[in-house]
Amino acid sequence: MPELPEVETVVRSIRPLVGRRIAAAEFRNLRVLRGGDPDRMAARLTGRSIAGVKRYGKFILATLDDGSYLMIHLGMTGKLLLGGAPGKHTHAIFTFDRGALLYDDSRQFGCIEFHEQFPRRVARLGPEPLEIAFEDFAAAMKHRKTRIKALLLNQAFLRGVGNIYADEALFRAGIHPEAIASRLRKDRARRLYDGVVAVLTEAIEAGGSSISDYVDAEGRQGFFQVHHRVYGREGKPCVTCATPIRRVLVTQRSSHFCPKCQKK
Repeated sequence: MPELPEVETVVRSIRPLVGRRIAAAEFRNLRVLRGGDPDRMAARLTGRSIAGVKRYGKFILATLDDGSYLMIHLGMTGKLLLGGAPGKHTHAIFTFDRGALLYDDSRQFGCIEFHEQFPRRVARLGPEPLEIAFEDFAAAMKHRKTRIKALLLNQAFLRGVGNIYADEALFRAGIHPEAIASRLRKDRARRLYDGVVAVLTEAIEAGGSSISDYVDAEGRQGFFQVHHRVYGREGKPCVTCATPIRRVLVTQRSSHFCPKCQKK
């Protein structure tokens, strides 16, 4: 699933659409289009201009010129593509005064929604991990008697962090994914905070991680996957100590870690 760095990369690649007018919209899949009739949705969007595009966690929010919102979640395999020919997995086409934006999604776990007001689903998300102060981050962990990996995946705690970058941040901090959040000393919490910020920042600079079929709106792959230190490296030697990387399940999610470098 595209996580914060991948979604941020997609948002940056579609920002040229800001100021452009939607000449037509076509929706081909009711599973992807949530809560609206395709024809009515198309009519509601036609003639509107894109006033802004921003990422909130893993959500893409396009503000329209009348104050309404077009919300997109890429799910597992969703893609936003500028131009190109529609294919069998193209479920929405936004035609602009110049060019088009396609929404492709082979597994159809993503969604497109229209909202007259700021979406409640987005408003309920936790703070932005690249903006939260360390003091607030540490205070939010203090009373969480849950495993730290599960907490990092909780979108009400931090928005946008997913499996890849939680594993990578925990490795950089030297913290085992099953460590209890409330028991982490302040110095370990600081290392985790720094790890989260560093790994997300570096991943954005690298255009995200292309593990399966992720690309940005121009069709370009990310390359941060070549810098993964634990994620997807089960059985391979740790880059620090050469101990084989292990994998455990935390809240039914695979968690990769070094049993020597990462302590509870």
